Amino acid sequence: MAFSLKKWIGSMLFSAFMDEYNENMGDIESEFDSVDEAVGAIESILGGVGAGFHNSIYRGKSLGTSVSPEQYLAIANGSFDDMFVGDYWTVDGVLYRIAAFDYHLGKGDVATTDHHVTLIPDLIMGSARMNSTNDTTGAYMGSEMYATNLNSYRTTIRSAFSGHVLKHRLRLASATTGGAASAVTWVDSEVELMNEHMVYGATVVGASSAYEHFYHVQTCNSQLPLFRFRPDLICVNRKAWWLRDVSTATYFARVYSDGSAASSNASNSIGVRPAFSIS
Repeated sequence: MAFSLKKWIGSMLFSAFMDEYNENMGDIESEFDSVDEAVGAIESILGGVGAGFHNSIYRGKSLGTSVSPEQYLAIANGSFDDMFVGDYWTVDGVLYRIAAFDYHLGKGDVATTDHHVTLIPDLIMGSARMNSTNDTTGAYMGSEMYATNLNSYRTTIRSAFSGHVLKHRLRLASATTGGAASAVTWVDSEVELMNEHMVYGATVVGASSAYEHFYHVQTCNSQLPLFRFRPDLICVNRKAWWLRDVSTATYFARVYSDGSAASSNASNSIGVRPAFSIS
């Protein structure tokens, strides 16, 4: 009898809870016509929460065909108003998607102080080789990709976001020993290939001669929020693309066309999908 009474009381409490839940859900649905409105309301309530809040929500909304003055102001003041991970601008036919907010803030031998939004193209922008031969000597900084082959993509990006591509200090692998990165150099950086940590949150095939892949990871040492929320966006359109980590004496790391973390001969021509930031 006692057991039946407990069941009855539990059933009544659960029923009351569900009635309240359904009533509240009806209020929410009537108040907000879309997810965008609900997110906007939360943003308004929390107000001024900056990069941490905006890095914590994936939305995937089109922000237009160019960055407006109002949007640049929201980036510059660090409010990032009405921008979230996965949102995108489509400029001259290229879809540039928000991957992170303030990813480089405070980093560098000279600290990055400008608020910024890190973008990546949704698809590869073209194809190129890392080097003319299967040789990784000089690591990423010593590669033909860094010195020459990225230049056309840098020009396209600078044109699309004229005067707003963030120049910041970045330490890049600059030498190899025995097929592994063994030195780094601070440089002024704007547009670069990503490393494995930015994509996977870990080093997979990259080879470094000391400190658990120290020479590759450096200040780009956490996964971009975009790939945390949407790992399916790592492999898009079944196209392979280069990463900047040295893997062996002849191979650089890449994302393979089936989504695998892999590496490839330096002379192979495969996809270019660089990262950059705007401020």
